[in-house]
Amino acid sequence: MVSACPRSFSIRPWMLFGVAGLLILGLILFHLQAQIDTLNTSRLHLERDLSKLNSQRRKQQKLSSSELQFERDLVVIYNRVPKTGSTSFVGVAYDLCKANAFHVLHLNISANMHILTLPSQARLVQNVSDWREMRPAFFHGHLAFVDFQKFGTPLRPVYINVVRKPLDRLVSYYYFLRHGDDFRPHLVRRKHGDNVSFDECVQQNLEDCSPDNMWLQIPFFCGHAPSCWEKGNEWALQEAKKNLLEHYLVVGVTEQMDDFIALLEVTLPSMFHGAVQHFALSSKSHLRKTSQKADPLPQTVALIEKSKIWIMENEFYQFAVQQFSYSLKKAQAAGASGAQQTFFYEKIRPK
Repeated sequence: MVSACPRSFSIRPWMLFGVAGLLILGLILFHLQAQIDTLNTSRLHLERDLSKLNSQRRKQQKLSSSELQFERDLVVIYNRVPKTGSTSFVGVAYDLCKANAFHVLHLNISANMHILTLPSQARLVQNVSDWREMRPAFFHGHLAFVDFQKFGTPLRPVYINVVRKPLDRLVSYYYFLRHGDDFRPHLVRRKHGDNVSFDECVQQNLEDCSPDNMWLQIPFFCGHAPSCWEKGNEWALQEAKKNLLEHYLVVGVTEQMDDFIALLEVTLPSMFHGAVQHFALSSKSHLRKTSQKADPLPQTVALIEKSKIWIMENEFYQFAVQQFSYSLKKAQAAGASGAQQTFFYEKIRPK
């Protein structure tokens, strides 16, 4: 009987590679698990921090259910006057709408008209009032003031606007019709090819530079009454002032667009949060600039300022500046004090 010899065991090279591969795979899996654990921990910390921030925001703002409802139902109407810097401001609203969770809607009227028929006004009021899916909403368009209360709707939209020095607005519009702007530089305008300067136009007493063409800011605030659009109508001037005081939250001025945006941010933060920084740092601070615009000569200015229309439009502009400056000054004073102005209720009866 022959005894069996024990076989010697030798380690093959492929076994070494296999063991090394398993070790490397184990290390990779361990590293990935550690990263996953780290990410989960970071996510939990982030969620906790966000929860704290939201809680602190609510505590600091002390938003009641009615205030939250106000934010959700907010409807702002910017019935923008042409050539007052409105494109720059609207650009900011479009950039902020997603982050601040509101809708921006351009109201485009057929044939570029600034007034609506009475039935069209009624349809507009009903549509804006019933379109709750769009709220909070920011409507903008070249439209004269529409009084929602006149149509019996409970909605009272927040009106805002911007005004500009009357002659500056007219000169800008005059050259805009001839040379366009840098917003759509290749679009051929209605007066393209007309190289008559504004000064020459005034000297020749042409229609395009007539002081009557300044009659626009007053009727935009006055509204849809026929007298609003009668050039030089004194009632229209007073009605425009009245509407500015009673229906407009803020009316800024083109020359202080940054202050206008700042005042809106502190007044309506749910919609305009971050607007000041965005306007300062983005390219939207002057989105549309009229091409080849030349300032009128002093003698041209003196002649225009003798007209009744300029005197009335300038009176309205100065009135708007006065109201804006007052609101801005009070807001800046409150901010400079370092303490947010507050109010509270007491001595409530019956207990």
